[in-house]
Amino acid sequence: QLQLVESGGGLVQPGGSLRLSCAASGFTLDYYHIGWFRQAPGKEREGVSCISSISGRTGYADSVKGRFTISRDNAKNTVYLQMNAMKPEDTAVYYCAAVRRTLSRRLCVLAHDNYDYWGQGTQVTVSS
Repeated sequence: QLQLVESGGGLVQPGGSLRLSCAASGFTLDYYHIGWFRQAPGKEREGVSCISSISGRTGYADSVKGRFTISRDNAKNTVYLQMNAMKPEDTAVYYCAAVRRTLSRRLCVLAHDNYDYWGQGTQVTVSS
């Protein structure tokens, strides 16, 4: 059974940092694009960052460029999202998602309807 489990969320002060983890089980992340998405109350789910299978090419939403960094450790079957210089507007439930790489889908995209597998989410709150 394919499963994604997020961890690392919590409460952080503005300007602080958190690192989210997305651990996969039941499949090997090497062959999957992984995306991080977030959803704040009353808002639509938005793409935050993604990392492509094989190439490792990354993508970021404009709102997090220069502050967030996505990385993957294939040996641990885990993807990370390092979040620095956090702002109150980063408050949301963060989800990781996966979709298998194919010949017609060689790079990840920040569109949630492109992803087939989702974790349960982890709450991130940025507040003083």
